[in-house]
Amino acid sequence: MESERLYECPLHGSGVRPAHLVGRRLERVIVSRLLRDAEPASEPLDVWLIDGNEDATHITTGSDWCLIVESRAPYKGYDMAEYGRVEVGPAAHETPFAEHLGETVPAVREEGSEHGRLALEITFLSGRVRCDGWEGDLRLSSD
Repeated sequence: MESERLYECPLHGSGVRPAHLVGRRLERVIVSRLLRDAEPASEPLDVWLIDGNEDATHITTGSDWCLIVESRAPYKGYDMAEYGRVEVGPAAHETPFAEHLGETVPAVREEGSEHGRLALEITFLSGRVRCDGWEGDLRLSSD
């Protein structure tokens, strides 16, 4: 069940067609997180799904709260002085993708509107992971 419609964000464009994930094996997951000295790490700001060919699919939210899906390698972390720092690195077991490492994606489904992509559901043989935005933040969940 591949996604047939490509939702295009007026600000960020359409990105990559999520159906390109179908047939790819999830080998690694990389995330970016905001870290502040006195606070626990944030939920992921970005997630990169790395397949067996080392191709990276970047998933994040846009400034207009759309969901961005693009082919893009992970960026390097950076310091924002008193606002904290963004660190980029491998995800251990803190995302729903962890339980699907080594699995191939048989299907994807996206949801959207004239304002762009709102959600992406990635199906594995052992379950699904949903990526969407909530108040501008990336939200990952599984069933």
